[in-house]
Amino acid sequence: MHDPAPDVAIVGGGPIGLAIAFRAQQRGASVLVLDSGEDGAHRHAAGMLAPVTEAHPGEDPLLRMALDAHARWPAFAEELGIALRTNGTLAVARDADDAEALDRLHAYRSSLGLASERLLPSKARRLEPALAPTVRLALDVPTDWSVDPMELVAALRSHVPVRRERVERLEDVRAGRVVLAAGVGSAALGGVPVRPVKGQVIRLRGPRLVDRTIRTLDAYLVPRGDGRYVLGATMEERGDCTPTAGGVFELIRDMSEVLPGILEFEIEAVTAGLRPATPDNLPIVEERADGVIIATGHHRNGILMAPATADVVAGMLAGVPA
Repeated sequence: MHDPAPDVAIVGGGPIGLAIAFRAQQRGASVLVLDSGEDGAHRHAAGMLAPVTEAHPGEDPLLRMALDAHARWPAFAEELGIALRTNGTLAVARDADDAEALDRLHAYRSSLGLASERLLPSKARRLEPALAPTVRLALDVPTDWSVDPMELVAALRSHVPVRRERVERLEDVRAGRVVLAAGVGSAALGGVPVRPVKGQVIRLRGPRLVDRTIRTLDAYLVPRGDGRYVLGATMEERGDCTPTAGGVFELIRDMSEVLPGILEFEIEAVTAGLRPATPDNLPIVEERADGVIIATGHHRNGILMAPATADVVAGMLAGVPA
């Protein structure tokens, strides 16, 4: 005897798929998450909720989505009982060229009313004394936060049923409705135009060095608050998950130029994962003609956009706009 088919089956057990299941279940649907057990992008994510420091010219539609998702996070985190780190983000310039680039980004973001404060090096070092004396400029962004992706996934899994199952064909999934949220695996399963973008990260442990997330133009350091830090992340148009000496070198070099204290940290792990990217860098959240709902292609913003995507898809499943 088979178990009754759920109202909704979500193919993909990462933050996007789990958050969709969480919201659909709250609307009264019976749900089942089908998780292949493969290494997901969230295992290598820093969990930045950073729409302002991720905002770049030419990406206004993505920024609107990111800001909407960010506004949903405090209530979402409270529902799940997970902690947000709301200490903010400090974007720093290593040299004159970086300072010019950071000033251009600051002007663009200020023109959109995004909150950030331009700091001279002396004030930046008063906020974060571990910064190198060579830092040329900084932007303080108090509303760019972070969350631990592993805590997020564990909390979501405690609320929804998950079954370890590798889906080979969507047609074989027994459910009233099917949602495809399998990250880079969505290309093979559903013909979705996503490609893998490799990202290498380093997990570090050390004494309290900074309270804020520190970002350069090429790297970031996210403190967890318990002696753990995530240093990332490379952007490579490759589909393998093998860490490389070059990737490790670049990340440590870039961050140590502004935070030399990280050179004393212990390396706990070096990992690499695959972000699902689309041709226009916008996530794909849509219902196809065959009734399958696609929710993938979140690239660098899967953690940030999880609650917004979940609300939208749960509304689609219920026939009600989010």
